Amino acid sequence: MDVITIESKAFKELEEKINAIADYIFNKQEAENINEDEIWVDSYEVCTFLKISAKTLQRLRVAGTITYSNIRGRYFYKIGEIKRMLEERLIRSYTECLNDLVTNHKFYVKERRNLRKNK
Repeated sequence: MDVITIESKAFKELEEKINAIADYIFNKQEAENINEDEIWVDSYEVCTFLKISAKTLQRLRVAGTITYSNIRGRYFYKIGEIKRMLEERLIRSYTECLNDLVTNHKFYVKERRNLRKNK
C-alpha cells in the first residue's frame, strides 16, 4: 500500500474542484429528471405557500383525505397530491400559490444542502 502526502493547500483545492463537479452533476440531474408531481414537500412548505393552517393540514391527514409520509415525526406530501386537493376544492387556495410552492421548494432544498455542506 502506497501512502501519498500532499500539502493542505493542494488538498483543499482538489476538494473544492470535486465539490464543484458534484454540484454540477446534481444540478444537471435535477433539471432533467424532475417530475413536478413527484416532488415531496413538508408541512411547513405546504402551509406557508398555500396559506393554510397546520391544523387544517392535520384535519386532512386524520380524515384520510390526503396521503402523506411520516418520517421521524415530520410529514411530507407529494405535489401531485396537493394538486388533487386543489382540484377537488378540499383546500381553498390558488394555483399561483401552488406555483410558488414548487418554485420556492427548489430554493429551500438548495439552502438546506448548503447548510449541510457548511457543517
